[in-house]
Amino acid sequence: MSVSSTRIRDYYELTKPKVVALIVFTAVVGMFLATPDMVPLDVLILGTLGIGLAAASAAAINQLLEYHLDARMGRTKRRPLPTGKVSVQEAIALAFVLGLASVLLLWLAINPLTAVLTFASLIGYAFIYTLWLKHASPQNIVIGGVSGAAPPLLGWTAVTGSVDPHALLLVLIIFIWTPPHFWALAIARRDDYARVGIPMLPVTHGNRFTRLHILLYTILLLLVSILPYLTGMSGLIYLAGALILGFGFLYFAIALKISDRPELPMKTFAYSVTYLMALFAILLVDHYILITV
Repeated sequence: MSVSSTRIRDYYELTKPKVVALIVFTAVVGMFLATPDMVPLDVLILGTLGIGLAAASAAAINQLLEYHLDARMGRTKRRPLPTGKVSVQEAIALAFVLGLASVLLLWLAINPLTAVLTFASLIGYAFIYTLWLKHASPQNIVIGGVSGAAPPLLGWTAVTGSVDPHALLLVLIIFIWTPPHFWALAIARRDDYARVGIPMLPVTHGNRFTRLHILLYTILLLLVSILPYLTGMSGLIYLAGALILGFGFLYFAIALKISDRPELPMKTFAYSVTYLMALFAILLVDHYILITV
């Protein structure tokens, strides 16, 4: 691999591409759910790009602010900044360029509302959560979850230029999904978080307490996930999918609660990612089948 290719890969890793991909996917689904027709091609391409650039910028800022902690954690010590593959100055430049490009693109090519909401989400995750909330309370992921839950709303406003209750319902689903998703990972990486003094729930209250809260939030998620059907936003296809996926998540949450098997936290974490992607995919399928039937 050439030096230039290696550098590009290092910059790419700095943007947390897997996380950005999930963010962009939920934003795109929000776009399609906002209209009974097809999303205009320019909005789909430019809106997706703008939201993706903001997510990448936020990820780079997050790593920039925590690279000294990442260097001490097994899960993150091989990231570009702790290893020195990317310098602090380069990371600052990358984050600034991506963030500025996102705001300008969304403001000029989409609409000011989407630009403002996207920028607020970037600031909320990259600075308010990373710098303050993450280190202030074991409820950090709950309080800071709004920023990470915003993408479907951003996709919706990119198409309509306005905030709709149904868009907020999508935000609510991701907001409730975030704690059991992240706490499962936090259980698996409890020693890492304890080592660097980050007060994640398993560190401050123990694994048993965290497992109980994963179960409670999963039950709440199952209930919240059927609201799109109850409000008329989606139909029976979505309801069936939401229940199947929700009971699958509940299976893992119960197993995590009653068993100390070491592989369960990461299996629960992995399922939670699949759950969210599948839930939004089913929302999209249901949306267009409802219209054409």
